[in-house]
Amino acid sequence: MDWKRISEKQKKYYAEKGKIDAVTLSSYEKDFELTFTHNSTAIEGNTLTLMETKLVLEDGISIGGKELREIYEIVNHKKAYRYVKSCIADGKLLNEHIVKDIHAILTENIMVGGIYRNQEVRISGAGHIPPAGNDMYIQIKNFYQDLSWKKECFNPIEYAAWTHAEFVRIHPFIDGNGRTSRLLMNYQLLSAGFLPVSIAKENRLDYYNALEAYAVEKDLTKFSELVAELEEKQLDTYLGFIAK
Repeated sequence: MDWKRISEKQKKYYAEKGKIDAVTLSSYEKDFELTFTHNSTAIEGNTLTLMETKLVLEDGISIGGKELREIYEIVNHKKAYRYVKSCIADGKLLNEHIVKDIHAILTENIMVGGIYRNQEVRISGAGHIPPAGNDMYIQIKNFYQDLSWKKECFNPIEYAAWTHAEFVRIHPFIDGNGRTSRLLMNYQLLSAGFLPVSIAKENRLDYYNALEAYAVEKDLTKFSELVAELEEKQLDTYLGFIAK
């Protein structure tokens, strides 16, 4: 990761973002919300296409032949992302209450959300086994305590990557941990003045391998590099709007 280069691009963006046409900015942010929702739910197995996701979110059209759960996943993700942005606009730092709220919004009409699991779980195909019982409760409490001092150990992109990787390693909820962790990652990026990123469903193998490297070996390098690459692409896109 070339942190200096990314940091300079971020500073340039915030110094000149007023030059971006308001309509252009609004349309791109709307497109990101749609793409992020599609990718984040598709990674978890949601079968709605990008166009079907658009019809549900923007046109309010129900999609025939799809499970109601899949529709709720799409609608709830949009609500959760907007909740994240509202919390950041209010200057709130990420905490346990917000995390539980995010999960509850994501799982509305699907399951009772915001409640930690008391069952053992396995992640298909992964070498890492999430902690169970009291160990899980201890680790998730440590996660919230670590949020403050870890911020001083990492640059903002590494910190966002760690927040995602550590949370999903613990896997505190029975379901919805992946969607929650990707929203937490963007919470940290946005809080630090960076742009939100979306991990494409087509890149899920590299994504899973990077998370596995952290969960098994405590090596954050692959995942932080992945997030950094996505962030730099976002910054380049926005800087391109300024240059036009």
